[in-house]
Amino acid sequence: MEFANKEYFLLLILLIPYVLWYFLYKKKSEPTLRMSDTEAYRFVGGSWRVRMVHMPMLLRCIAFILLVCVLARPQTHNSWGSKSVEGIDIMLAMDVSTSMLAEDLKPNRIEAAKNVAAEFIAGRPDDNIGLTIFAGESFTQCPMTTDHASLLNMLQSVRTDIASRGIIADGTAIGMGLANAVSRLKDSKAKSKVIILLTDGSNNMGDISPMTSAQIAKKFGIRVYTIGVGTNKVAPYPMPVAGGIQYIKIPVEIDFKTLTDIASTTDGNSYRATNNRELQQIYDDIDKLEKTKMNVKKFSKRYEAYQPFALALFVVLLLDILIRTTVLRRIP
Repeated sequence: MEFANKEYFLLLILLIPYVLWYFLYKKKSEPTLRMSDTEAYRFVGGSWRVRMVHMPMLLRCIAFILLVCVLARPQTHNSWGSKSVEGIDIMLAMDVSTSMLAEDLKPNRIEAAKNVAAEFIAGRPDDNIGLTIFAGESFTQCPMTTDHASLLNMLQSVRTDIASRGIIADGTAIGMGLANAVSRLKDSKAKSKVIILLTDGSNNMGDISPMTSAQIAKKFGIRVYTIGVGTNKVAPYPMPVAGGIQYIKIPVEIDFKTLTDIASTTDGNSYRATNNRELQQIYDDIDKLEKTKMNVKKFSKRYEAYQPFALALFVVLLLDILIRTTVLRRIP
């Protein structure tokens, strides 16, 4: 807790003259009774009323302190600050074409890719990571962020039906997906900028060729790691039919040469994953990338916190009035 107007605490100095006045001069105004001899009262102890005689003064001091605290504007806020951490800027470019439903990886290609990517993100808490998805077109699912909880939520919401439902065109626009990821990294100040591009096909859509996007990535100092996911020949694919699902065999047509050329052009590496274990190993290898220092700033909103002090002030004043009008009431 912090106080916005700390100078109001100087008012507490006024308590000193008040306490001095109370004990040094106020006694002179108290009524007295002259007696010839007090021997008879020698063993008479003070009553509880006598012991409470200074209670109103103490309550008024406490009330004054609480009033000063209210005037000083107590505030609370969430934890915030700036810290230097080790990290790099990473964009994940993921193919979401309908062929990613093939089940040569378990439970299918898209879910296997999401699960491994989620573990990769969780293992790099200090990195700026974003997500681009592409089929026949491409768009940014999540810009680069260190808020990995939001990123993981957006990753889990990725589906291949956005192409089948006509939201974007179906197909595989590798060049467009890569170009979209490059556009998110080109203004980054990090020394290490990386794109991890995962696809199960060959470029057959889009206005930008994969190699053109690779040249642009090289110009901005972005390294691209490419992953071709799928078996070497054919893969089982669930085809919806009346009353259920029928599995058919679809050919695996990964343009591994283009993926290799993209990686070599940008000083990255190319990989091939034919099963879940290999895909996990690929992300483990990429996880060993070099790291560079970056600053992460966290901000929070301030909240006024005078209410507890004001409530306590009200209770103390009420108690003071109650004691003076009941227990310590004076009869003229």
